[in-house]
Amino acid sequence: MGLISSLFTWPLAPVRGVVRLGELIQEQVERELHDPAVVRRELEAVEEARNEGRMTEEEAAQAMEEILARLTGVPGEGR
Repeated sequence: MGLISSLFTWPLAPVRGVVRLGELIQEQVERELHDPAVVRRELEAVEEARNEGRMTEEEAAQAMEEILARLTGVPGEGR
């Protein structure tokens, strides 16, 4: 990049940095949402809550459906 173009694009550098930071955060969130280990821990937590009586059968079933829908990527569910 030349000196002149650097001078004109320099004010946009913070904006580019913020956009890139947003992209990195989105990538990390997507990775965590679809990570099988995270999903398994969430399913185990729901099962534990159901066994301890902190959740009803219906609430546990609904929570499990949402978690599995998020893993499988069923559109419109789990969001």
